Amino acid sequence: MSPNAKPAKKPVSTLFSTGPTRKRPGWSPAALDDAAVGRSHRAAGPKARIQTCISKIHSVLELPDDYVVGIVPASDTGAVEMAMWSLLGARGVDVLAWDAFGRLWVADAVTQLPLENVTTHIVDYGHLPDLSAVNFDNDVVFTWNGTAAGVRVPDGDWIPDDRAGLTIADSTSACFAMDIPWEKLDVVTFSFQKSLGGEGGHGVIILSPRAVERVNSYTPPWPVPKILSLAKKGKLDAGLFDGATINTPSLLVIEDALDALLWAENLGGARGLIARVDASFALMDEWVARTPNYAYLAVDPATISQTSVCLRFVDDWFIGLIADQQKAVVKDVEALLAAEEVAIDISAYRDAPTGLRIWCGPTVDPEDVGALLPWLDWAYVQTRAHYQADAA
Repeated sequence: MSPNAKPAKKPVSTLFSTGPTRKRPGWSPAALDDAAVGRSHRAAGPKARIQTCISKIHSVLELPDDYVVGIVPASDTGAVEMAMWSLLGARGVDVLAWDAFGRLWVADAVTQLPLENVTTHIVDYGHLPDLSAVNFDNDVVFTWNGTAAGVRVPDGDWIPDDRAGLTIADSTSACFAMDIPWEKLDVVTFSFQKSLGGEGGHGVIILSPRAVERVNSYTPPWPVPKILSLAKKGKLDAGLFDGATINTPSLLVIEDALDALLWAENLGGARGLIARVDASFALMDEWVARTPNYAYLAVDPATISQTSVCLRFVDDWFIGLIADQQKAVVKDVEALLAAEEVAIDISAYRDAPTGLRIWCGPTVDPEDVGALLPWLDWAYVQTRAHYQADAA
């Protein structure tokens, strides 16, 4: 099909936002009818729903039996900062950053806590730090999948089994969507509004036995706010991992997460969710290989995110524009796609290079990704033609 011809087929859903993401196929507010609204989260019934949510997270992700799961305040950001404020300081720290969120963890380590012995590994968008340079005698903080950059670690082979420090992995756009070697990670965090399409406000923190031992044997030298504390009276707050949340959770959020987890179970658990991501990314990858207009922001093919797909514009005309003109073109492409009711909320992250960002996580139907791709070319060609006509 010529890129000048308007595609005949549109995605059924226009929702390709990277967060909050599309809810699972077939979702409606009726999924929340059984939510224990108006009830105390400490009451037996509502607490049992929280416990069931924790249990289903554990089973769908196929976590090791001795890993524990807790629901915590303030989304994935709160979960990462809980890990950092409660666990770091016992030894040196290496922090990796290749997008905006990794840079937040660098700022926490260097200026907020602040830690005395910090090594930072910071690279530009599109790249991954030299993983061979990471010192695992230290604790290591990194993002498994850089949502704002579309760059992920390729696997867990770079993490030694005999590491002395803890590994703390912000994995919010990787959990339920990518293969994660749990034995390589001591702290894993995510939020419901990424791969599960859930509502915001709450994060999830997963601890290995090594992380639990750190909580039980180490007290940070700084005051730890209650909502960032994993400890109670100097030991792991076990209740946190048994449904006794630190502060009042939204029972609507819990019910919504349970609905998504039940959907995941019916697909075969994490394997079924990952299969949907793989199918979407296969379509995306084949299209990127042949389009003259777009390329991945990620430089190394082994590091391309399958969920948060960040695209840059690469034809000669666009590259020849100054930065403000490039931004204007991209905004017009986005506006055209929205006006055609094809895709909304696909802007690149505000601190990232100019481009588009397409969510291909488990709740997005692969058929919708396939239908979207020719529209991306069409919208760009139409926008370029408009600008060139005005210039003439």
